[in-house]
Amino acid sequence: MSAPIRIGDQWYVTVAAARADNNPYVLKSDDSFALFDRLGDIRAWGEGEQGLYHRDTRYLSRHELLVDGLRPMFLGATVKERNNLLIVEAMNPDLLTAGELRVPKGEVHVFRAKLLWDDACWEHLRFTHHGLAPADIELALQFDADFRDLFEVRGTARTRRGVAQPPRRQGDTLEFAYDGLDGQQRTTRVTLQPSPDAWGEREARYTLHLEPGAELHLYCTVCCDVAGAPRLRAPGYDAAFRANAQAREQQARSTCRVHSSNPLVERWLERSVADVAMLTTELPTGPYPYAGVPWYSTTFGRDGLITAREMLWADPALARGVLEYLAASQAVAEDDERDAEPGKILHEARQCEMARTREVPFERYYGTIDATPLFVALAGAYWRRTADLGFVRRIWPHVRAALDWIERWGDRDGDGFVEYARRSSRGLAQQGWKDSHDSVFHADGRLAEAPIALCEVQAYVYEARREGAELAAALGEPALAERLRAQAQALRLAFQERFWCEELGLYAIALDGAKQPCRVAASNAGHTMWTGIASPEHAARMARRFGEPDFWSGWGIRTVAAGQARYNPMSYHNGSIWPHDNALIAMGLARYGHTDAAARVMEGLFEATLHFAQHRMPELFCGFHRRDGEGPTLYPVACAPQAWSAAALFGMLQAQLGLEIDAPARLLTLRSPRLPAFVDWLALDDLRIGEASVDLLLRRHDRDVGVQIRRQDGPLEVRVAV
Repeated sequence: MSAPIRIGDQWYVTVAAARADNNPYVLKSDDSFALFDRLGDIRAWGEGEQGLYHRDTRYLSRHELLVDGLRPMFLGATVKERNNLLIVEAMNPDLLTAGELRVPKGEVHVFRAKLLWDDACWEHLRFTHHGLAPADIELALQFDADFRDLFEVRGTARTRRGVAQPPRRQGDTLEFAYDGLDGQQRTTRVTLQPSPDAWGEREARYTLHLEPGAELHLYCTVCCDVAGAPRLRAPGYDAAFRANAQAREQQARSTCRVHSSNPLVERWLERSVADVAMLTTELPTGPYPYAGVPWYSTTFGRDGLITAREMLWADPALARGVLEYLAASQAVAEDDERDAEPGKILHEARQCEMARTREVPFERYYGTIDATPLFVALAGAYWRRTADLGFVRRIWPHVRAALDWIERWGDRDGDGFVEYARRSSRGLAQQGWKDSHDSVFHADGRLAEAPIALCEVQAYVYEARREGAELAAALGEPALAERLRAQAQALRLAFQERFWCEELGLYAIALDGAKQPCRVAASNAGHTMWTGIASPEHAARMARRFGEPDFWSGWGIRTVAAGQARYNPMSYHNGSIWPHDNALIAMGLARYGHTDAAARVMEGLFEATLHFAQHRMPELFCGFHRRDGEGPTLYPVACAPQAWSAAALFGMLQAQLGLEIDAPARLLTLRSPRLPAFVDWLALDDLRIGEASVDLLLRRHDRDVGVQIRRQDGPLEVRVAV
């Protein structure tokens, strides 16, 4: 069981069992997600995480199917790629009466299709009899709803809870209700068709008579409702399935389609696209990629911004949705308990009872140092990708507020660097992307004292000012553009002087509160190449450094190099491998012309995917050195899927292809494009730039890549630059 405790003033989840031991099947749709066992059931065992969740609350804590009181025998299960659908196949065990065999095992095929859509779980059950004699079986469906908050499921103790109402039945619907301490009533409604033969308090029972060759169909719908009567939904499973499929097809049409000569790369592409689509939620402000399942199925500023940036060349609509939401939720006032100041961009938002009652500080929490500059940088990158000046003009006040926050609140001591120090009594102690309590330290292992200036944050600020300058120029504010360019250049010069560590061949991970560098070999330094703040000579050193055995595991670049104080390949941030971290480093390597080093990163992660279930790139995995005949070692509670891990492939492809889009100039450039050795050709279909769209075919040759324009509609210049 996992339990959040306070370690170093940080929210921390203790772990006594690995999620991989239970291997749940994951579905997600908008604000709902579900964890099922391999039979499609929800059972209270092991980690106790299984369930149907909606808005960070578990609406269904038990859903079991029993045949004559026994669980069916498992045959197979799969999550369909694009339509949030779990398919489970099973068969009956031996069924006995008075010690005599009545129905031999395997005569009745049990098919289950479970679909998440429109805040509900829609299930189709089909029983097919393959025996030679009629069969009578007793079917039971058992349900329960504990309405535990996500933080409770993670183990946070509560001194009091709201009131759970006794289950009640209305016709063919079994209803569970909970009156929360936040004043909201949450209701789970279980509807069965056809009507059960008998009801118990938390159970529906059927007596099924099956003739040889007969099929029997049942439907179970579990609806999650908040504060009020049930709302109108699709009339049944088939209608929900069609509506879901139509939405998925529409979503897929807006994204550039990528195909590969290598079928294993094709599987990686399909899984990445499917996972980003699964995690993307349609908010009133547009699409937003929720960070990951199970613990982070909500809006995270940093995660959404980086995911959108990785996907920007293929699907700019995602970036627009992220920018729109984060602009709407931007802080407008000081609030110490939320770590909020005017202009700061959101870290995390939660809708659960404990967040709404302030039992945890995350209803709207702003304790992140990097989301604000990343927001500005994405706005500039979006403008260059789309030339959508109308949208940029609309969010420009929010971009200006973010730039003001960087200057006023981010750099409180006026030394030119942006630092963080927690103000909330219950917030995060470390506020960069490595937010473990022990992730920022000195060479001797001492934890750094706040305020802390992370090296990658200075890189993000540098890019934010450069991108902000381009936006200011486009919007007719030349004086501001010049000031931002000057600030960016001053930061770049100061950064080289204060952060570079010659003995490491890297930039220091941070400056501590006494302005002393934390001389630790960490992956954070690689992000400086992604944004362009690194000097070319330093980038060349880092390109070699990240390929050395203490950093390079064979599968990817470790977050902390082996041999450093606090290095641990099984840790969350001090020696593990994070795919998004590797992707940003690869993009930076390619930016400085180190395409071979970037290709090595992509190759390592590709070979890792061959060992992951469903070719799904997890949030992170352990940093052990690669051993012959063995796969990478899983991290026990990594989220899978995780948005920025799923999108990492698209960032690495952009790096390999040298793909640059200048929509205002109607220009697509492929700068020294390369394909990894395991890809002979790559097709980009329906890459849309402004009013134009283009299909490209890239073929790998011995020393270069051939680029063929297979189709082009609209005004667009395509260049291949060496």
